[in-house]
Amino acid sequence: MILETIRDWIDLYSGLIGLVILALMFAGFISERFPAAVVAILGACTFLFLGIIDSDSLFSVFSNTAPITIGAMFILSGALLRTGTIDAVADLIIRRARIQPKLAVAEMFLGAFVASAFMNNTPVVLVMIPIIMKLGNETGYAPKKLLIPLSFICILGGTTTLIGTSTNLIVDAVARDSGMEPFGIFEITPFGLIAGVVGVGILLLFGNLLLPGGDSDSAFEPSDESQFLTELTVRNRSEAIDKKFSELPIARRARITATAIKRGGNTIRHNLEDERMQAGDRIVVRLDLQELLSLRSSDDYKIGIVRKGDVGPLGETLVEATVAPGHPAIGNRLFDIPFLSQLNVRILGLSRFRALPRSDLPNARIHAADKLLVTGSNDDIKRMYENPNLFGIVQTTARAFRRDRAPIAIVALFLVVALAAMNVLTIAVAAILGVGAILLARCIDAEEAWSSIDGNVLVLIFAMLAVGVGLERAGSVALLVGYLSPYLNNVPPFAIIFAVYLFSVIMTEIVTNNAVAIIVTPIVITLATELGIDPRPLVIAVMFAASASFATPIGYQTNTLVYAAGNYRFTDFFKAGIPLTLGVGTATCFAISYFMM
Repeated sequence: MILETIRDWIDLYSGLIGLVILALMFAGFISERFPAAVVAILGACTFLFLGIIDSDSLFSVFSNTAPITIGAMFILSGALLRTGTIDAVADLIIRRARIQPKLAVAEMFLGAFVASAFMNNTPVVLVMIPIIMKLGNETGYAPKKLLIPLSFICILGGTTTLIGTSTNLIVDAVARDSGMEPFGIFEITPFGLIAGVVGVGILLLFGNLLLPGGDSDSAFEPSDESQFLTELTVRNRSEAIDKKFSELPIARRARITATAIKRGGNTIRHNLEDERMQAGDRIVVRLDLQELLSLRSSDDYKIGIVRKGDVGPLGETLVEATVAPGHPAIGNRLFDIPFLSQLNVRILGLSRFRALPRSDLPNARIHAADKLLVTGSNDDIKRMYENPNLFGIVQTTARAFRRDRAPIAIVALFLVVALAAMNVLTIAVAAILGVGAILLARCIDAEEAWSSIDGNVLVLIFAMLAVGVGLERAGSVALLVGYLSPYLNNVPPFAIIFAVYLFSVIMTEIVTNNAVAIIVTPIVITLATELGIDPRPLVIAVMFAASASFATPIGYQTNTLVYAAGNYRFTDFFKAGIPLTLGVGTATCFAISYFMM
């Protein structure tokens, strides 16, 4: 009897109960005591526990194609990174910066804008942050003037296509579930270009006023924590022989910095670009682990140093080992470290936290906690594990670039976009086929492909889709629309669009954008139906507003990345982001109203 009474009470007030659950979820998102995905799962579980949705309704969300498409696009983005495609573009920008600094900066932002339209913008920003730092050194621009615009431009780029952000794909999927026609991959492009032009215009005209001034903060100094010192010895039959150093591929890569060329008993440290390479030259370079591993299989260079025998750079096993504080060789040259003369191994590089040695590799003085990258036979590496003066010996998890497969990854992404744009295949099917192609072509390994998927994003989306079903079943959406519609009956179309945009963008600044997209989209579709207007313009407004998060560093993941990298204050985003939000939002709403209402 009591259970039946409770059940009747829940059925009677289910609409209000759904709104209370939603309000509590928003409070959880804002407080950040739990990750957003956890809050979303708890919300879905609450609807399930109260019987507002049943197990069939809960599991029905897994038939939604949006999360699968998003996961596939993550993998395609990962393939572009793995094949060095994004790095190749960055290298080109750095080279041009030495000749035409202003044009190089403009090209960098244009490249980031275009890349974000077709791949996830988070890895684009991750790759571009160190490029921005180096670009600042080459051009004299303070990184603090460039990092926030980088994030903003990547956000704007993501709004130009259906696949530019996960938010767009989610809104499209929710709209299709509500009976709307699917969005074309370039249907929102005109509005995205208008938003992009307005956003870039605001940054160009008022950037000096809106953006924080440059300073000498240590946060801008390139960290050597992930950099390695090594030497590249030119082989006798190397294609580098007789070429100027500036003509070599390694001289054009942003992640590689040459500091000296050793020839015979001489060390050349200046004007390296004009030096013609000779067999036996040793090039002292600083580079990251991924570039170092990419050079291991080079036919042009031997990498690192060896003292006993020569296993070559491609030994059976590759490990990272850390020098213990009590190592007896501390203070001595790396070339004299005992295990190098006792084992048939090759030291490929040395890494040191924040301060790489200024010398060459053999003469680098050993410090405690130095990290060594070592390759050798299985037996010799096993003997290293027994060395009490080395600890943290682990096989490296980093992977070399697969630059020879870059054209395949580029063509795969192009075909995914083209087939979806021409309606030959749905974007979900095209993306899955694209993933199959790049896996078959070994552009990216299976483990790397799965690790490139952001599990938190997918869990959040599935959980919020369940919450959306719960709100629909509870009658919360109808209740909210029934309350709002009388006030909007005589309101001009532009005002309705602007109101939807404003509400969505405010929620996006304080709540995760994907959650806002899933919750607000069915509300505006029902509202449009109630008012007797086309819901498509309102849905597009939600797409843009849920992505256009400029005013806080926590509203969008790319903002969070540059917030940490640039050592910004929270208020720096208010100052730069609020004018951009107002300008871009107003222009977008006018464009939607003019072309669609």
